[in-house]
Amino acid sequence: MSRSNHLGAVTSLPLLAAVLVSACSGDGGGQSHSAPSSTAAPGARPASPSSTDGASRFPDWPETDFTRVEVNLDQVIRGCPGRDCIPPLDAEGAVSIPGERGGQAKFVSVAEAGIEPQMPVAAVVVNGEARAYPLHILTWHEIVNDNLGGVPIAVTFCPLCNTAISFDRRVGDETLDFGVSGNLRNSDLIMWDRQTHSWWQQATGEGIVGTHAGALLKVLATSIISFQDFQSAYPGALVLSEDTGIAREYGINPYEGYDSSGSQPFLFDGRIDDRLDALERVATIEHEGDFLALPFSALSTAGVANVTVGSAPFAVFWSAGTVSALGAANIASARDVGAAAVFDPRLDGQTLTFTQAGHAEFRDDQTGSTWTITGRATEGSLAGKQLVAVSHTTQFWFAWAAFHPDTEIWEPS
Repeated sequence: MSRSNHLGAVTSLPLLAAVLVSACSGDGGGQSHSAPSSTAAPGARPASPSSTDGASRFPDWPETDFTRVEVNLDQVIRGCPGRDCIPPLDAEGAVSIPGERGGQAKFVSVAEAGIEPQMPVAAVVVNGEARAYPLHILTWHEIVNDNLGGVPIAVTFCPLCNTAISFDRRVGDETLDFGVSGNLRNSDLIMWDRQTHSWWQQATGEGIVGTHAGALLKVLATSIISFQDFQSAYPGALVLSEDTGIAREYGINPYEGYDSSGSQPFLFDGRIDDRLDALERVATIEHEGDFLALPFSALSTAGVANVTVGSAPFAVFWSAGTVSALGAANIASARDVGAAAVFDPRLDGQTLTFTQAGHAEFRDDQTGSTWTITGRATEGSLAGKQLVAVSHTTQFWFAWAAFHPDTEIWEPS
């Protein structure tokens, strides 16, 4: 299906509605959980009295158990006509139930990828194995079912919320295969699994409707960084290719102008927290029930944030050089919005603190070693050491605040 058939040509924000109704579905946001739920919750809460009956409201989901509902179904709206209206991608051998309307996820080496250095990618590392999922491809597919480092994973991206989140697909002794439901909540992608037809909120990794209502997927650390930074850190890694079997104009942004100054979130009917602009990018951390949002407007000046969330320390690095996937029509020529990554600063028995040392370089105060945006020390006494990346997201403020209204906002000291 061509871009014009699928999304409609978009050259201005007044036309964005037509684009997004057919282009983005599901629920986004970002929250980390310490471990995957071993089973679905033993008893899901009943649907809110204000909710309509799910089975009658969603007759195209006859295999979904609407007696198990964790959210008010009145909050769920259709973003596009039906399941997999945005076609997910499956890597070879990754799924037990192939997607009926999806494509194939194929990979090439970073040397063969042919991607402009400033293009944004979702970088995922599992058990020492790294892989990049370019946002200019994820925008058109939203979900990739894959295996990485011996773990079945789903790499997801909701353009409406700018949330790139990866999950371990195992729930108990079952491995789930995910698709795009066509539904949204808080403007965010709602995923569905092919095994039970349960619905999952992308923003939180929570099962919200069906057999797995109340279950939580384990979130895997995922950073949106430039292809150049990924290639420098992982020269032997693989990258998701444009060879998906589905015709799309990869590199063209179907959401042109969405994150422009003054824009408002689309298909969002909740209250916008006015502490920040709705479409301000924030790096987010959740730990021990506490939530912190770090605005890019502040990070871009400070370069580094040494913060505590709950009882744990975190180091947040920011660098320029990554363009927006949701601004200009041609993504490669979009404005530079930068990139953020979050790490556990505890290493070899000491807690490091950091300052910015130059473009995409950071220096720890304890040893003077130099570090990259991917958390590797390149010079100094700690050269060769790697910080552990922690679960975090880079997303639009309105989406994070919708799911985490009690979040604090970081301000440089």
